[in-house]
Amino acid sequence: MLTFGSIYVSLLVPDKNSDIFEFIMATIKVKDKDFEISIDASAIATAVQKMAIEINRDYEGRNPLFIAILNGSFVFAADLIRKITIPCQISFVKLSSYSGTASTENIKELIGLNEDLKGRHLIIVEDIVDTGLTLDKFLQDLEKFEPESIKLACFTFKKEAFKKSFRIDYLGITIPNDFVVGYGLDYDGYGRNLPDIYKIVKS
Repeated sequence: MLTFGSIYVSLLVPDKNSDIFEFIMATIKVKDKDFEISIDASAIATAVQKMAIEINRDYEGRNPLFIAILNGSFVFAADLIRKITIPCQISFVKLSSYSGTASTENIKELIGLNEDLKGRHLIIVEDIVDTGLTLDKFLQDLEKFEPESIKLACFTFKKEAFKKSFRIDYLGITIPNDFVVGYGLDYDGYGRNLPDIYKIVKS
């Protein structure tokens, strides 16, 4: 088992005498929790590409403004925006409703927007939607700025946990209601750098 800061990774090496070492991160330990692979990097890339194709098609000639929600969406937003081929802009907002592995439902806006949103086509970029409580309030707040349209691009969606009714216009992958880390998602700040998505191992 190798140690990366507070992340412990189990590596499977098929042949110690081989010139090629294939490292498969099947299980990891982040702080005090064990996680197992859920979505690998290849499946992630395929889903992001599909979303980008749809957005490029729908927003041709509309100059959208992407609003990425920090901290979690920074990896997804970077991958998505590099696949967008139409003129566009991107900005960032920071919201918070998580403590440890559970949603606190205590919604705070930490960093606001400086752009003029009136008459703009907005695409909200989010890494995960579970209860939807944080995002629902944010979407309502955006309406006050009188944008032309608001669409949501979300990479992972926990349908079983969802408590609101807003539409996800561009969706990457629907996942079970498990706590997950990796690809920007974290457990108390750790695990965001993992290229795959891992789900918690239930005891």
